[in-house]
Amino acid sequence: MSVEIKVPTLGESVTTATVAKWLKKAGESVVADEPLVELETDKVSVEVPAPQSGVLSAELVKEGDEVEVGAVLATLEPGAGGKTVPAAAAAPQKKEAAPAPAPTPAPAPKAPAATTEIDAAAALPAARKIMAENNVTAAQVGTGSGKDGRITKSDVQAFLAQPPVSSVPPAAKTSRTDDPREERVKMTRLRRTIARRLKDAQNTAAMLTTFNEIDMTAAKELRVEFQDAFVKKYGVKLGFMSIFSKAVIAALQEFPAINAEIDGEDVIYRNFINLGIAVGGPNGLVVPVIRDAENLTHAAIEKKISAFGKAAREGTLKIDDLSGGTFSITNGGIYGSMLSTPILNAPQSGILGMHNIVDRAVVVDGKIEVRPIMYVALSYDHRIVDGKEAVSFLVAVKKYVEDPRSLLLGL
Repeated sequence: MSVEIKVPTLGESVTTATVAKWLKKAGESVVADEPLVELETDKVSVEVPAPQSGVLSAELVKEGDEVEVGAVLATLEPGAGGKTVPAAAAAPQKKEAAPAPAPTPAPAPKAPAATTEIDAAAALPAARKIMAENNVTAAQVGTGSGKDGRITKSDVQAFLAQPPVSSVPPAAKTSRTDDPREERVKMTRLRRTIARRLKDAQNTAAMLTTFNEIDMTAAKELRVEFQDAFVKKYGVKLGFMSIFSKAVIAALQEFPAINAEIDGEDVIYRNFINLGIAVGGPNGLVVPVIRDAENLTHAAIEKKISAFGKAAREGTLKIDDLSGGTFSITNGGIYGSMLSTPILNAPQSGILGMHNIVDRAVVVDGKIEVRPIMYVALSYDHRIVDGKEAVSFLVAVKKYVEDPRSLLLGL
């Protein structure tokens, strides 16, 4: 009996994926847990494994298709048999299924039928459903962002979100003549999602940023004093990220609104801290989450961050690694940034931006001294966080980083 290979649960708030690449072809033998197809979600790439050994009898979706959670991707004939029988059996089954959509719109006039056929070729199934519900045609949406220009669900949603306008703007958009020295490349799904989420954060939250500066002298001295012993015992370096993480955790416990979120007309306060740490990967910036960070030591946090960085570079982050964050930290300083205004990672209410450390002349006890200074920025949602809370939170972070030993005594 054939086994259906379905789109797995993709994580929090993720309902669709794009079929990025088939790793196995119809008729090929596979073993249990061997990756069959790679799906690209709004956040990461996911490989769907074979549930058992057998022969892949049919691929029911093509590369570039958009699929929903639970949709059937392919069928598998159990056992270790050859590839001729299942592959041959799959072919006629697919051919018989192909004419099935034709009788469905039979009552419709010829002209709409032709339009439906065009839309079917130009749009993915999920997109066609929304287009039909809203009486939208492929011609109105235009060229899609899917493979070969096919219209995706996101394309239709973006089209419907636009205010009513004449057909002139789309014409102007497609009339651009590319310079022969230019190269036009489709945005990846991840990049499109990053762009959409960042813009949504700007449109939804009442975002404001407050700044401060931190004298990194004590933090640097702490690293120098304990680095060798720390590496010897835990096998990982003591970095600034764990020091800032512990400072942020302590400050969030003092100011819980910055760890909360707005849900409709309610405010959800959390008795835990899931700390998102922004890391750069080959496909863009991602924010894996350290869960229950308030219960972790410096060493445990450093190990988590190191593992997330490695996974991001290798493209092996899991969906669960990227969901459930309550507050985020991003460090533009590793790229040389002196100052920035980080954008909220919705629906979170706060994000801390770290920057590079530069020796600056500062006044200490009435004397001018050269100290290693870092500018820090807190972007927050002013709908839930008052200015006094935001400034006080950042002052608390500054205090804990400038005297990291005070955390050991709870001061």
